[in-house]
Amino acid sequence: MFASAAVRRSEWVILAFLVCAAATAGVLPISAALRARTCLLNLAILIGYGLLIRADSIRPRVATSVVRDWLPLALALLAYREVGWFAVPHPGHALELRWVTWDHAFLRGGAKAAIEVFGPVLPSVLEMAYTLVYFLPPFCLVMLYVSGHRKNADRFLFVFATAVLLCYVQFPLWPSEPPRIVFPGEDAPAYQTIFRQFNWWMLASYGIHTSVFPSTHVAGAFSAAFGMRRAMSARIWLRRLLFAMATLIALATVYGRYHYLADAIVGLVMAVLALALSCLLDRKPG
Repeated sequence: MFASAAVRRSEWVILAFLVCAAATAGVLPISAALRARTCLLNLAILIGYGLLIRADSIRPRVATSVVRDWLPLALALLAYREVGWFAVPHPGHALELRWVTWDHAFLRGGAKAAIEVFGPVLPSVLEMAYTLVYFLPPFCLVMLYVSGHRKNADRFLFVFATAVLLCYVQFPLWPSEPPRIVFPGEDAPAYQTIFRQFNWWMLASYGIHTSVFPSTHVAGAFSAAFGMRRAMSARIWLRRLLFAMATLIALATVYGRYHYLADAIVGLVMAVLALALSCLLDRKPG
């Protein structure tokens, strides 16, 4: 069903994740119902995706091509929900106890005081940045469209999808909970802004409990910046904006106690790996 010349790089990443997730469901100690749901859903998506790619290959249309631009973002959201099904009880907190020592050194070593030196201003900015991470990928695609660089959408999507899905496939390997849950009140921000309340509501309503390592917020933010650098290298102002946003998001994840410092660092590493793979594939002959 798949013709390699017709499948985009970002689509190969999505398809590989669907297969990997189905295989993971087969070995994890989850219920038979969840295992069947994962395998059947991913099989249906694989078939549907194959038909979409085949149709676009036989008879290219703008509408079909646009759907292929946006579908990876939708499937990335589905992937997030799907790995949430893989959450299993983990009574011990050995990983979290190890990671939090680095947070103590970072936050109590001056980072928390520096963020709060001007009152709620910077904490509010960080919480707003944390919220905006959900809008970065569609914003980037829209920018590619309006600037006439839509042909480079797959270049952006490959970096973004690779970084984010590299995080998701690791979640079952590092079962963990965020510091705000394992260590309630410890190193908590001094200011409970309305933006923080919104983020807590979002996480309570849509968060998962599989793992927090690596941070997909950080991986997604930096991979969006790296991907747009690959897709729109001439737009310096946009690159600076995206890297500034990614830096604020990374800081917000640790300061807000949504993630450990270790999560943020490895999330950045995943984005760098995705960028490196993109560059390597572009240099590969043929």
